[in-house]
Amino acid sequence: MTLEILTSDQLNGVRHGFFTRRGGVSSGVFRGLNCGLGSSDQAEAVRINRSRVAQAMQVDDDALISVHQVHSPDVVTVETTMLDRPKADAMVTATPGLVLTILTADCQPVLFSDPNTGVVGAAHAGWRGALDGVLEATIDAMIALGAKRNCIKAVIGPSISQRAYEVGPEFFDQFMDDDPDNARFFAGGQDDRMQFDLPAFGLHRLQTAGIAAAQWTRHCTYHDPDRFYSYRRTTHAGEADYGRMISAIRL
Repeated sequence: MTLEILTSDQLNGVRHGFFTRRGGVSSGVFRGLNCGLGSSDQAEAVRINRSRVAQAMQVDDDALISVHQVHSPDVVTVETTMLDRPKADAMVTATPGLVLTILTADCQPVLFSDPNTGVVGAAHAGWRGALDGVLEATIDAMIALGAKRNCIKAVIGPSISQRAYEVGPEFFDQFMDDDPDNARFFAGGQDDRMQFDLPAFGLHRLQTAGIAAAQWTRHCTYHDPDRFYSYRRTTHAGEADYGRMISAIRL
C-alpha cells in the first residue's frame, strides 16, 4: 500500500509530512506504518517502515533524526546526524538534508518553518509538554538559529480531539493553577469528568507566542482507526501495545 502523507499549505517551501499508518509492513495491533522505536513491534518491521519514510523524504535512513520523547519542554538543536536519541521533545535545525521526526499516537505533532531564513522545527506536544512550554521553547530555539518570530509558521498534525479526550478533576486543576483562563479548553462531561481540547490549547499557545500563523489539520487520531494509531483507543480496547505515527520536516 502506498504511504499516505498529510501536508499543509502553511508549510509550503519545505518538504514535510504527517504520515498516517497506511503503507507500512507491521502487522497485528501495529498494522501499517508503525515507526515507534520503543514499541514491542518487530524491530525489522519498524526499520523497514522508517526506511520508507526516509525514501519519501528523499534522504538516507540515517538522516532521520529522533529524540527520546519524555513529555518535557526540552529542545535539541541539530547540526548533524545523531546515533543517540537524547531525552527531549523538540528539535530545530538550519542544516539542509536533516529530517526532524516526531512520534505520536494522540499527542500533538507540531511542525514549524521559517522558510525565509531556512530554519525548521518539530515538537511532540502532549498536554504536559504543551503546559510546560515545549511549543514556546521550540520557537525560541528557532530564533536562536536566526528565524524571525513573525515569519514562523506552525501546523499541528493529527491529534486526539476534544470529544475523545475525557479527563478528571485533578487534570483540570493543573490547568487552572497555571491560568484560570484555561477553563475555555474544557467542556462538561459525565459526573465529574470533562472533555479537554488539546489542539485548541496548542493553537492558543502558538498564537500567544506571536508567530505568523498556526493551524491544526483537524484530524482526530481516536476516531479514525484505519488511518491513525491512538494510545487512548488502544487502552479502551484492552490491547497490549500500540503503533506510533511519524511526522517529519526538512529543509
